[in-house]
Amino acid sequence: MRIKEVNFPKNSMLSNSKYDYSDSFSGALINTTAPDIKDIGNAFFLSSPQWVDHLFKVRNKIVALFGLKTGTTGVVQKKDFLVNTFDFEKGKRIGIFKIYNHNDHELILGENDKHLDFKVSLLASAESQSKKKLTISTIVKYHNFWGKLYFFPVKPFHKIIVKSMLKKTIEQIENSSTLA
Repeated sequence: MRIKEVNFPKNSMLSNSKYDYSDSFSGALINTTAPDIKDIGNAFFLSSPQWVDHLFKVRNKIVALFGLKTGTTGVVQKKDFLVNTFDFEKGKRIGIFKIYNHNDHELILGENDKHLDFKVSLLASAESQSKKKLTISTIVKYHNFWGKLYFFPVKPFHKIIVKSMLKKTIEQIENSSTLA
C-alpha cells in the first residue's frame, strides 16, 4: 500500500481554517465499501503502533512539567471501549484528542493548548465507484514562541507517525473483521 503526501483537501471542514503548518497524506481504500465515520475513528485509534504509544508516554511526561495537556494513553488501546462504547460525538475525548466535529465522511479531532492548537482531519472520499481513499490532514496554529519551539522537533516524527497510522488505519478498515 502506498501512502503519499497530497495537497490539503478542498472539501475538508478544515480547508478554510487559519494555520501556521499543515500536511496531508492519502492512501487508497481497496476492496471495501465506503466506511462510516465510526469505523474510520475506530480504525484510527486502533492503528497506533506500539512505538508511537511509547513516544506519547515520553512526550506526556515531558510536557506535563511545563503544564501542557497530556490526555490519557491507555484508553485508546481498549478495543471494546471504542467499538462498543465510544460514539465520536462532539466534545468527547479519547487520549489526547477531543472530537471537534464530524459528518458522514470526515472526523475532526485535536486539541487546543496554551502553546498551540492542532486539528486532525480523517476524510474518506470516493473518486469513483471503485476508487476510494482516506486522507489524514493536520493543521497547527502557534500561539507563541513556545508553540513553534515545541513543534520544531515534533514535525519530523509527526510525518512518520501520520504515514504509519494512515497505513494501519486503512488496513483496519479493509480488514473489517478486526472492528467487529
